[in-house]
Amino acid sequence: MVAQGNTIGVLHLEFESATRLRNGSGKESFRESHQRLAISAASQIALSLASLQLRETLREQSIRDPLTRLFNRRFLEESLERELQIASRKKQAISVLFLDLDHFKRFNDTFGHDAGDMVLLALADLFREFFRSTDICCRYGGEEFAIILPESSAQDAAARADELRVAVKRLRLKYKKQTLGPLSLSAGVAAFPQHGSTSDDLLKIADQCLYQSKARGRDIVTVASPQTV
Repeated sequence: MVAQGNTIGVLHLEFESATRLRNGSGKESFRESHQRLAISAASQIALSLASLQLRETLREQSIRDPLTRLFNRRFLEESLERELQIASRKKQAISVLFLDLDHFKRFNDTFGHDAGDMVLLALADLFREFFRSTDICCRYGGEEFAIILPESSAQDAAARADELRVAVKRLRLKYKKQTLGPLSLSAGVAAFPQHGSTSDDLLKIADQCLYQSKARGRDIVTVASPQTV
């Protein structure tokens, strides 16, 4: 089955043996009519499958960062609204991490943007291994990332962020036989309902905590306090 120049799949039909088909008038034409019907059906099926594939591709492009394949900012904001509703209904905590690679601009200036892209890809791979399948990892913009941690308190999220910070420091990356690094990560943590009740509140507070980590010397995890709200 071919649609728009691409092979979509194969439609396999089985008929009775040629001997049996010839026993009786009209059997051969009956087979040929079924073949024509199958060809027509295969063409329609191929077009339908190609349309579904295109729809899925467009959906993926709308919610994924093209470089890292992590979710994008739009998906983060939509997901956080949904997760907050679930957390509120079930009386559960939910945390948001804001993460930023330290001195990434200087890193790009030293090694080049291709090397910088490689580092972001390595970091995205680390996120996929490090976080739970229910956690939502997003590239917020540039070298900044946001992670939604359902059913996680601020203390749990801070502990995970600190473990991640250590894991990033252990990364040993090379680009064109040149060792890259050292790498370090700063983080900010905000949790529902302790630090905010809306998605805007949590994102804003987690971002403020991230900048506090930067101001305190980087390579630090800062957790929001009640006074931040």
